[in-house]
Amino acid sequence: MLTKRIIPCLDVKNGRVVKGVKFRDHRDAGDPVELAAFYNAEGADELTFYDITASSDGRAIMREVVEQTASQVFIPLTVAGGLRTVEDMHAILKSGADKVSINTPAILNPKLITEGALRFGSQCIVLGMDAKRIPGSNPARWIVHTYSGADGGTATDIDAVEWAMKAVKLGAGEITVNSIDTDGTRAGYDLELLRTISENVSVPVIASGGAGSPEDILKALVEGQADAALAATIFHYGVHPIGKTKKYLADKGIPVRM
Repeated sequence: MLTKRIIPCLDVKNGRVVKGVKFRDHRDAGDPVELAAFYNAEGADELTFYDITASSDGRAIMREVVEQTASQVFIPLTVAGGLRTVEDMHAILKSGADKVSINTPAILNPKLITEGALRFGSQCIVLGMDAKRIPGSNPARWIVHTYSGADGGTATDIDAVEWAMKAVKLGAGEITVNSIDTDGTRAGYDLELLRTISENVSVPVIASGGAGSPEDILKALVEGQADAALAATIFHYGVHPIGKTKKYLADKGIPVRM
């Protein structure tokens, strides 16, 4: 059985790791390079680095910060933010990333997924998705947002589940599903969203947005059928260290790398 992955997330703004609630009211969480080294030693399975305002600012990702971060980790590193072309992806992979995650640029130019997959392999291309539930929808529906690093971003008319399925056909090898409704709330992941997407795609799904406890991560992996869980707040502020979280999951019968 494949082990489930625990992935700390570094949301980087102006060179510092920050954490907000529903993409707003960011507060400082530390230096990305120092945190990367800490999580590498703590036993994280992977690390995700988001330059959260690169797309909304219309600028390139901070390569020097990525390079410094990559130098501190010996686990897979995924980098996202402002990657608009295959050349952008190549530059970040050369800077030390193992995967690239594309969100807004993929929505604006879906061919970018295919171009990246053909050049670097699907295993390198992660679809990032920020989804928000449509209030009162029955059955439940979610739409994706663009430029989410800019105070919640902009709503589209794209159905989240349909977009996930399309992205896989285009070549995405993995999907990070982030719920805007639960992001930073520590109230738990949107399990229905995770489960619906997991049941409709053939690639690994990473749960994101809402972890408040190891139990929330357990629910994402079991009820949400996710292959990995990404979290920030509970790890950054020492609420639930990675080692203790993994032990809790192992005690519950979840296969994890200790």
